Amino acid sequence: MKIALGADHAGFEMKERVKTYLVSLGHDVQDFGTHSTESTDYPAYAFRVAEAVRDAKVERGILLCDSGNGIAIAANKVGSIRATICLNVAMAELARRHNDSNVLVLAAAFTAPEALQPILNTWLDAPFDGGRHARRVAQITEYERTHQHQ
Repeated sequence: MKIALGADHAGFEMKERVKTYLVSLGHDVQDFGTHSTESTDYPAYAFRVAEAVRDAKVERGILLCDSGNGIAIAANKVGSIRATICLNVAMAELARRHNDSNVLVLAAAFTAPEALQPILNTWLDAPFDGGRHARRVAQITEYERTHQHQ
């Protein structure tokens, strides 16, 4: 799978672990930065990753920052993005099964190192259930389409 990856300075070290793990699984990872722990602003990375997903340059995206909140808010400003913060396996599974999440957001300050791979595996492998959930995702997509720039 082609996956876009991005983080601010607070998520940098975990991003590097995520990248190594994804590559070990055979994924094609595009790293949009940041490339150090030097202080930086998260919106730029959120927009780059989200736009790559929106424009189908990659299949999915993964973003990291301290709490996950800011980078998720920024990513969700990009049309067709469903960025979800997942702090555990259950959240990751529901994000995919019920919300068809296309961007995973990880909170570096709140994700235990031993939880990282199970969260990633679940989010990468869980299918979208469709059915009533597809109807709900379609409602979000329609609202986004008809209320842009209002």
